[in-house]
Formats: sequence, structure tokens, C-alpha cells
Amino acid sequence: MFERFTPEAHQVVVQAQVEARRLGHRFIGTEHVLLALLADPESPPAIALRGIDHTEAEAAIKTWIQRPSGEELDADLLGTLGIDLDAVREKIEASFGPGSLDRAPFRTRRGALVSGRHLSWSAKAKKALELSLREALALKSKEINTTHMLLGLIREGSGLAMQILVERGLNPSAIAETLRARPA
Repeated sequence: MFERFTPEAHQVVVQAQVEARRLGHRFIGTEHVLLALLADPESPPAIALRGIDHTEAEAAIKTWIQRPSGEELDADLLGTLGIDLDAVREKIEASFGPGSLDRAPFRTRRGALVSGRHLSWSAKAKKALELSLREALALKSKEINTTHMLLGLIREGSGLAMQILVERGLNPSAIAETLRARPA
């Protein structure tokens, strides 16, 4: 499916991964796709979403996800089983050297800096990407562009991205209707 993405749409996929890593999240969700679509304020999706920008969307995500970081959560869960994560980390570093659990960041072929940890896509984010293909086909387009990606995100409808848009007073159905009336 990714071979059908325009360069701009492909960049949104890459940027969603970068956004998830930057926020310290363990997966790529609809909220990260939303941030990626808003990254360029002059892109068709960002223009269609006037009423929220990248900074506001990020603040809303942080408000929605107010819980300990994944590592703190993991340490707490392991602690209930009698496993001290700090002790395990010390033993590993004693055997393999300091920082042996850390993966050095690397650059992709396009120059984006990412950590070595693989991030998977949430079911809702995958569904939104699949629906972007359906939106492109419905609009008789051979390629999937960023407008189709926004339409797929709206059509998925139940992810954090849509909750944030609705909370900000945007009407996703009206936005989709407008975008479908003037396909990019």
C-alpha cells in the first residue's frame, strides 16, 4: 500500500513515527498521524483543520495521556511480581557495560533521526491508513495523498485524533464533506 503514497503522504507516515518517538510513546496512534498532518501549516490537511495547530494538538495529546511513562509503568508492574527493574538493569550493565540497554539513534535514508526501537502502529492508526486508500479510490485517485490520509483518519472516527478534534469544536464530518467536494 505504501507504494501508492505520494512523497508528501509518505513523509506524513515517517513524521508520525518521529512524533511518537519524540513524545516517548510506545506505538504510533491516530494522534501521531494528526500531529504529522499538522506539521506543515500550509498543507491541505492543516488548512482544512483550521482551529487547531500542531502545538495545540500536542498539548491536547499530553492532557489526554497523563500517566507515568512506559518505563515507570513497566517498573511498577514488574515490582508487583517481585522484580526490581533497577537491579536487573545494574546486572546487565555490569556484564555488558554501561548504556548497553540503550540503542543509539540513527538516521533514515531521508535523514530523519530515530531511535533504534521499533514502533508498531495501533489498530486504529492502521485502519485509518487503510481507509485512506479507500478514500483515494472513491475519489478516483491512483495515489494516496495527505488529504486522503486526513479523510481516512476522520472515517476511522474513534481514535484519539478524532476525540481531540471534536473537543476543539471542529466538525470532522463537515471537514470530510468539504474535502470530498474538492479533492486534491
